Amino acid sequence: MASNMEFKNPFGKGSALLIPAVILLLFVVMRSSQMIESGHARVVYETFGGGVDPSRPALQQGFQVIAPWNSTKDYEIRKQEVSSKMTVLSSNLLDIVLDVTIFFRPDNTQLGDLELKWGKFYADKMIMPSVRSVTREVIAKYLPEEINTSKRELIQVEIEEKMRAQMQVNHVILEEVLIRNIELPAKLRASIEKKLQMEQESEEYEFRLTKELKEAERKKIEAEGIQEFQKIVTQSITPALLRWKGVEATEALSKSENAKIIVIGGGDDGLPIILNTSN
Repeated sequence: MASNMEFKNPFGKGSALLIPAVILLLFVVMRSSQMIESGHARVVYETFGGGVDPSRPALQQGFQVIAPWNSTKDYEIRKQEVSSKMTVLSSNLLDIVLDVTIFFRPDNTQLGDLELKWGKFYADKMIMPSVRSVTREVIAKYLPEEINTSKRELIQVEIEEKMRAQMQVNHVILEEVLIRNIELPAKLRASIEKKLQMEQESEEYEFRLTKELKEAERKKIEAEGIQEFQKIVTQSITPALLRWKGVEATEALSKSENAKIIVIGGGDDGLPIILNTSN
């Protein structure tokens, strides 16, 4: 017995068109929605509008909407760093090994220009070659002992200034340059250490010599003071004073209980003579 049952569409006759429309709408919403995380920005690529327009501001963090036929290029706009270990020549053509670290960030207002000129991998294409070129150019003007001692900070500042100028025209902002782990040739390093040791010994000798000179000056002043004191005392001691002191001493002795004989005027200059009779 043939079945007379027919399948009925619960969504009605228009459901055959509704489902594709919903799918298309979901696709459009997904293509149009952009959720950009913090510390990032995106450059819009206009598929039917000539590609990247550098005058168009980049999309910033948060939820953004674009035309579904366009796409975006993501850029990290936070502070970043790259390091390079390189061998360069000093002014006397000796090999110097050092590490250079660059801290930078892309110019958030010029991401379109950066995308057109270098692309997302601009650090490898532009920054690293610039670091090597500028470092070699600057180091070549200095002696090895200057690089590792007296002029190290000056060299670092010079590299930073040159790098900042190059990166600025390439739409990148330079934050800081650090030079670390400078390695000089072994013989030169030993020579510099010996020179520094000799300078330190010389400074110590100068210190000791200055100390001795100051001590000699102190003793001289002290001796002159004693001499002046003795001169004053000598000038103040007169025969009359001695006689008076003798009289005072005689008077004090006469009051003591010890047996003695005092001969008044029996000594030189009329001073009394004291004879001890206790023995």
